[in-house]
Parts: sequence; structure tokens; C-alpha cells
Amino acid sequence: MPHPDSLAERFERQQRAARGDPNPGREVRERRLLTLDRLLRDNEPAIADAVSRDFGHRSPAETRLLELFPSHEAIRHARRHLRRWMRPQGRSVSLWFQPGRAQVRFQPLGAVGIIVPWNYPIFLAIAPLAAALAAGNRVLVKMSEMSPNSAALLAELVARSFADDELAVVEGDASVARAFSRLPFDHLLFTGSTPVGRQVMRAAADNLTPVTLELGGKSPAIIGPGLASTQHFARAVERIIVGKCMNAGQTCIAPDYVLLPAGQEQAFIARARRVVARCYPDIANNADYSTIVDQRHYARLCGYVDEARASGAKVVDLASGAVADPATRRLPPLALLDVGDDLHVMQDEIFGPLLPIRPYRDLDEAIARVNARPRPLALYYFDRDRANIARVLDETVSGGVTINDTILHIAQDDLPFGGVGASGMGCYHGFEGFQTFSAKKAVFRQSRLSAIGLFKPPYGALFDRLTRILLR
Repeated sequence: MPHPDSLAERFERQQRAARGDPNPGREVRERRLLTLDRLLRDNEPAIADAVSRDFGHRSPAETRLLELFPSHEAIRHARRHLRRWMRPQGRSVSLWFQPGRAQVRFQPLGAVGIIVPWNYPIFLAIAPLAAALAAGNRVLVKMSEMSPNSAALLAELVARSFADDELAVVEGDASVARAFSRLPFDHLLFTGSTPVGRQVMRAAADNLTPVTLELGGKSPAIIGPGLASTQHFARAVERIIVGKCMNAGQTCIAPDYVLLPAGQEQAFIARARRVVARCYPDIANNADYSTIVDQRHYARLCGYVDEARASGAKVVDLASGAVADPATRRLPPLALLDVGDDLHVMQDEIFGPLLPIRPYRDLDEAIARVNARPRPLALYYFDRDRANIARVLDETVSGGVTINDTILHIAQDDLPFGGVGASGMGCYHGFEGFQTFSAKKAVFRQSRLSAIGLFKPPYGALFDRLTRILLR
């Protein structure tokens, strides 16, 4: 574990390098992105193995699909569009200042920090890193102490491929993370829980370090009022369950709870059981189903279930009688019915394979329920009625939305990804990520034909006539 002094020294090396080469050219940026891409491609089996060991078990196929594939896509998208992103943007000039010219130039911020969570340790390091490197920055990455194998491997691979003043990976416990967040970065991006996000923001404030916070919250999945009686209902249930069961629900944008038309609860459960049986046969031994990352989180999830059951809620097994196994931390998916708003499972971000199901009478009630909570990181709406879809989009506020599916908005590299309110601030991915890690320099070029010289002391009759024209 690095001592805070050595951490500061690593940061200072990057800061000096950034000040010495404040605006790397496109070729340098492309070389760094290509090196990062090759690093992942050349070490795919080792990366999947490290992630699996961190979880106790996670399928290599899931790591390839959910971490490596979107990481490569983020890098590919940045490389493909880098020339256009770096080009200065022309802006309009007021009539009174013509024929002057105005533009915005994008320049690297300098030395930036990225704090990575444990649940997707590769993708949630690489996606912001691709944006930061595309923008020309030096980057220090702090990996989570809860994913030590992934952290150690990525640190080793990066050290082999990059100069330390270009890109470096930091390992260590929460004390290192606290020291990391206190460094005077030119920008700091944190992905994690809302409570820790508050701490990071407080620490960064001492240095006036701008922050991007990617947090979480309770992301709802809403089945529209007319969908239950159609063939699309089964598809909606499948996509919700698949989105929920990825990584055993340990996903910041996993569907956290379901709102559906009253009377359709049992139809949802029947369909959900079919989906789980088809996707995860013999779930107790299924290699495609992830385990819970550690004993603390496993106990937390079991505590939600025990509290719900004690309150009179119905706990429904979705996996054909499979039972939770504390030895392996394998927790089969469960639906929860008749859960009250006061229960922890309805207050906290679940981050596991528990799915509360709440009925509503009409779409007004469903929208009101979403709006009564802190604004979520994601929202999922299933419907074929365009007017209803427009209502949900217009009348709710969330970081992102996927219509008639779950999760997939995060995989669109040309869409910004970020939260709002308690689910985060700022965004990245694609051009928005390039902007997040860039200084936007306003430039005005005066023309030799400018008449601005008429507006200077001594102020007299000509000045009065001109200002009357300006102010009319």
C-alpha cells in the first residue's frame, strides 16, 4: 500500500509533466489510447480471472461482455472522433463586434484523478480514462481495495506500458483513497456510493478541484399501463430480469424496483421465473451467475430480506427453490411483494439480486412515485404507446433512460453518462467526456477594421450618439 507521501510524489510528477507539455498533439493522444486498447486485448484471460477472484466468482463471459467490450468501444470511439473533437469550434460574433472572430479551443486540464469502484473495476476505470487521455491529460487512477486482484493486475500492466508521469494506477485501502481525493487534481472523477461521493466532494473542495460524481440510487423499471395485456409484456419482464441479474444485481444502473399495473404481480413473477430458469439453470452451480462480492454486502442483502419478511412482505423465490449459500455468497434472485416505503430495501440502493415489485393504479401514480424519490441514475420504461413514453420522458428526471430495455443507454458512446441530484453530477462518455476533461478556452480575434476605438474617453457627442444606437 503506497504511503501518502509517495502518492503525492506520483501526482507531482504527473503535474510537472502536464505543465511541461500542456497540449499534446493528436498523434500522442492516439498512441496512448492505442496502447491502452492493446493492454486490454493482450491480457483478456488474466483480466477476467482477476475480476472473478475478486468476486469469489464471476463468469469470464460476463466480464468480456460487460467490461472489456464497452472498454474497447469507448477507446475506439475516442480514436475515431479525436480529430474532430480537438478542432476549435467557431462561435458567432455580435453585430457590434464584427468583423472580429470567436472560437472555443479545447485544451487538456493537466493532471486528473479517477476513483474506481469495485463492481466493474475494468470498465469504470477505462471508460473515463479513455476520455481523459483523448483530452490530452496525465491520469492517476485509484482502484478499489475491494477488487485487489484487478487493481494489482491493472497497475502492473499499466506500469509496463506507460511512463509513470503519463498514466499510473494506485492501489490501497480507504486511507489511500482519502489521501487521493485530497490531492489538488485539475479534475477528479469518482464513481461509487452517494455517501462516499459527499466525502470526496468535501475533500476536493479544499483545493477547489472540480468533480464529476457518478453515484447511484434507486433506478425504477416501469411497465406501461397498456402493456400487460399484450405480447410485449413477456419481453419487458425478460429484459428487466436480465438487467437485474447481470453481475448478480451489483450494477449502479440495475433496475432497483419495478412499478407495474395493479393485478399483474403474479403474471410478472411467473414470467420472471421462466426467464431465470432459462438463463441460469441449476443456479446454485451455474457458472454464469455471479456471487456477492464480500461477506459484508452478502449480510446486508440478507438483512433486507429478513426485515421485509418480518414486516409482512412476501419474499418470492425466482430460481426454483434455490437457497442462499453464505459459504459461497451465492444469492439467488428474489422478488419482494407488499414492501413498505419505510423498509431499507425501499430506501437504500439495493446493489444485489432483490427486486421489489410495486403495483400502481394509473400512469399518473407511477410518475408521482418516481418523482417523490431522489432523482435516479437510470430509468427504464416499457410501452408501445408513444404518448405515454413522451409523458414519462417529459415528466421525470433521471441521469439516463432506456426505453423498452434496460442498461443499454450506458453502452452508447455518443450519449453522455451521468447522474442528477443525489445520483451524481457531471457526465462523461464520448464528446461529453472529452469536454469534461478539457479546459474550454474562449478566444476572440480582433479585426484591424474594428470600430471599437470609437468607444474610449474622452466621452463626447459622438460617443453619446453611438451609445444611443447600442441601447435602442
